[in-house]
Amino acid sequence: MKLLKEYLASHGDEERHFSEIVNILKQYDEEKFSEAIKLIPKDILGDVALELPDRYFDDMVESLEVHDLTEAVKELESDDQVDFMQELHDHDAQMASEVFENLDKDDQDEITLLQSYNENEAGSYMQVEVFTATENEIVQDAINKFSKLKKSNELENVHNLFITTKNGVLLYSIDLDDLLTFDFQKTFEENIEESDSNFEPIIAFDTDDIKDVVSLFKEYDLFVMPIVTKNGKLIGRITSDDIHDIVSEQATEQIYHLAGLNDDVEEDEQILKAGKTRATWLGLNLVTAILASFVIGLFSDTLNSMVALAVLMPIVASMGGNAGTQTLTVVVRQLTLGDISSIDAKRIIMKEVSISLLNGFLFAIIIGTIATFWFHIENLGFVIALSMIINLLMAGFFGATIPLLLERLNIDPAIGSTVILTTVTDVVGFFSFLGLATIILF
Repeated sequence: MKLLKEYLASHGDEERHFSEIVNILKQYDEEKFSEAIKLIPKDILGDVALELPDRYFDDMVESLEVHDLTEAVKELESDDQVDFMQELHDHDAQMASEVFENLDKDDQDEITLLQSYNENEAGSYMQVEVFTATENEIVQDAINKFSKLKKSNELENVHNLFITTKNGVLLYSIDLDDLLTFDFQKTFEENIEESDSNFEPIIAFDTDDIKDVVSLFKEYDLFVMPIVTKNGKLIGRITSDDIHDIVSEQATEQIYHLAGLNDDVEEDEQILKAGKTRATWLGLNLVTAILASFVIGLFSDTLNSMVALAVLMPIVASMGGNAGTQTLTVVVRQLTLGDISSIDAKRIIMKEVSISLLNGFLFAIIIGTIATFWFHIENLGFVIALSMIINLLMAGFFGATIPLLLERLNIDPAIGSTVILTTVTDVVGFFSFLGLATIILF
């Protein structure tokens, strides 16, 4: 507690940053955390709550009153208000309802608007706070208005001024540094007509897929993007820090999916809920493991006749699994980043198969040599070498094909890919090694 009090005492309102407070709060146990959260100034309490790991949110809510939470929400930008209210609703629907009723009508309307969009739509991620002016407005008047908005903390992270018609239809987007070159005594329309610069905005519609918006940010290196309706009316903006959060969430989701996990469940503190989700995928993995064991059982006589096969057998499957996972990871990541187009499938498959085949020959020579000198059995090195080439070839092919096929079917390429790939590499590895051993050595 002492550390937090010292930080708050030594930093003024403008110097305090919620991320530093979060780092201090994470050092406290549950009892001290409940006391410390009450000391956080209400103007940054909402930011602190959203920055903390999800497991702290419940403790924070239980330690505060409705009016404290209401003040915290009022200080947030519209998109963050929605996130806060959603987490609060998941924790305590009744308390969330009370907080919502205590908000200003404008805040209620903004939250309701953003919640009306689907999770994958650009509108659900936008902020409705925008800096605007009409085309016939004098530049100096707009600058004076902007100054008032900044002093009252009604606008944050402003990079652009959006020029609209009187009906709110978006016309132009002007960087603030370009605004400094304008004649302040003229209208925006006059300045734009006299300028050689292009102020046509790169826009997204409120119903566009957020993945497409992320791609536009990367492609054009944007700081902000205006969000408009189908009629062109400006209703909000998405900033680069929002995009950073979205990319981070997508990366986390992808990592969990590759392991057959659900990111929302894993961040929950309920052990049974997380255990149930993991058990589903482990059960599927058990089925695939039994299938691989069944393949091994087909060659039980071969294994009984030569112990060396049982010693070397896991090597083939393991190498195939690792090579396939490398390919799978690369392809899934490139799909997520939008680096693979719809016509790239053949190129990607050929590239990954070639890499796997090259490594297959390399490690076939290595393991073939080791097996020959280890067991001194004629043709054993040739058998495992040939099996290594076959399995790595299949690992490269299916490691690239599986996510591409799932993407074509509009299924997240990370979901289930690892289980399918492991099954393929195990079955092909065991079958090729033991089958070739049966044919060549006996």
